[in-house]
Amino acid sequence: MTDKSLQQLLDEKGDIVEFLRNQQVGPNAYPGVPGEYSNWRDEQRSWAESSVLFNQSFHMVDLLVTGPGAFDMLAYLAPNSFKGFVPNRAKQFAPVTPEGYVIGDVILFYLEEEKFELVGRAPSIEWVEYWASTGKWDVKVERDERTAARPLDQQGYRRNYRFQLQGPNAMPVLEKAMGQTPPDLKFFHMAPIMIAGVEVRALRHGMAGQPGYELFGPWKDYDTVRNALIEAGKDYGLTLCGGRTYSSNTLESGWIPSPLPATYTGEGSKAFREWLPAKSYEGMCSLGGSFVSDNIEDYYLNPWELGYGIMVKFDHDFVGREALEKVKDQPHRQKVTLALDNEDIVRVMSSMLQTGDKAKFLEFPSAVYCMHPYDAVLKDGKTIGLSTWIGYTINAGRFLALAMVDAEFAEPGTEVTLLWGEPNGGTSKPTVERHVQTEIKAIVSSVPYSEAARDNYADGWRTKKA
Repeated sequence: MTDKSLQQLLDEKGDIVEFLRNQQVGPNAYPGVPGEYSNWRDEQRSWAESSVLFNQSFHMVDLLVTGPGAFDMLAYLAPNSFKGFVPNRAKQFAPVTPEGYVIGDVILFYLEEEKFELVGRAPSIEWVEYWASTGKWDVKVERDERTAARPLDQQGYRRNYRFQLQGPNAMPVLEKAMGQTPPDLKFFHMAPIMIAGVEVRALRHGMAGQPGYELFGPWKDYDTVRNALIEAGKDYGLTLCGGRTYSSNTLESGWIPSPLPATYTGEGSKAFREWLPAKSYEGMCSLGGSFVSDNIEDYYLNPWELGYGIMVKFDHDFVGREALEKVKDQPHRQKVTLALDNEDIVRVMSSMLQTGDKAKFLEFPSAVYCMHPYDAVLKDGKTIGLSTWIGYTINAGRFLALAMVDAEFAEPGTEVTLLWGEPNGGTSKPTVERHVQTEIKAIVSSVPYSEAARDNYADGWRTKKA
């Protein structure tokens, strides 16, 4: 008996929006690490004030792509240019559908000639796997599944460990762990280094706006490298970051982690839907929030809305090029941070301390309650944008939301409101209690919100308006 495809599942469900909004899953879990090592407040402070060790070894999918056709295939699937892309470099990889909508984004590592690795959420990984299966290129793909999606007897190991060392004290920690000065790498450049007698691949990277590195290598060296970093960090305030805290760092850095994969409709991706199993990410993820449309395509996003417009280069042939060329000069919503009004936040939270109607609960530090949150941003009662991530950061002392708004409302200082909570008392997701919608005042602010991020990130998609 053949497994059901995603296309067959969608044909059965009919109303795709209703199906995704009532999926029985909440936000992505961060397996393999405790929710908190100490407490999420101090863990948040550490990336701004001292140093933090993020453990990324468990929650992302890894896809190894090898073979003489690997470079050409990946370039064909990427809107950004591959000119000058050589081994020991990495780049953001955010493929789009033939209709020009973003599927997701991952980090693409160019490890050596004919050898690449993609790391991140599943949708972009699955898109690459599909194109590899077409036989158009001489490539081989090997998927290393995230821990939460693995059988229990396979959850204790991965192909690679992966750590992020970030914060103002990150470099002294790494220097002590290495026993010598770390290499002076440019952003998204890699080099081999030695820690505790084993070779580690170091990528110059940043998640919280501070200088830092992503460090990875074979799983057998997991304990050796992790223990050496922890020991080296004792004099520099190194803090371990738990799963509860991890997802909140994006509020300061400005990266939107959750665009809905734009593959549920469109003739250009129909073959992909027919190839993809119903039990794939797309068939099992959840959608939520105050923004509701009966058309799933209203949830799709283009590269400019996510701040990726600066990466789009029409110097090569790629999937979606024709569609993006048609819209590149049109007005696009712009990515912003919304600084939510403290008094309104207190009002929403205080509804939990009374009987009767209550607003949707605001969880700390991340208030996201589904895999793909979409809340409406309003101006004078009219929807002028979408918020796609919300939470609290102690470094800013307030709740923030990452959003995309019409260009005329994107100027910092503009007053808007965020519509918080789902209509009609909420959907059937177990993470959604019965509640009433309410508006929260907000001020449009810079993205990244963190001053350190604005100052220290490479001049690129995080810091430039497209």
